[in-house]
Amino acid sequence: MTIHEAQQQVDKWIKEYGVRYFSELTNMAVLTEEVGELARVMARKYGDQSFKPGEKDNLGEEMADVLWVLICLANQTGVDLTEELEKSIKKKTNRDSLRHIQNPKLKA
Repeated sequence: MTIHEAQQQVDKWIKEYGVRYFSELTNMAVLTEEVGELARVMARKYGDQSFKPGEKDNLGEEMADVLWVLICLANQTGVDLTEELEKSIKKKTNRDSLRHIQNPKLKA
């Protein structure tokens, strides 16, 4: 699935099952909540915390939840994520093409 197709599928789902998009501000709060849930799993899986009884390692699910809400925000604000990601990659390439390669902290 392409990013464009994902944006279309989420929009179709919202219109068919979700009644309407939540407000942009509500979706921003939901995105923050989902990032927090992702952070919790990361802290337990890769950090110093351990999973509590009943918690599961659902890293992929939490990442997908973050992506879902981000796509909702893009759709409702008219952002083409494919176009914006392509621009971001070009910007980072122009800005950082030598920065990381020349960073002695990243050399093994």
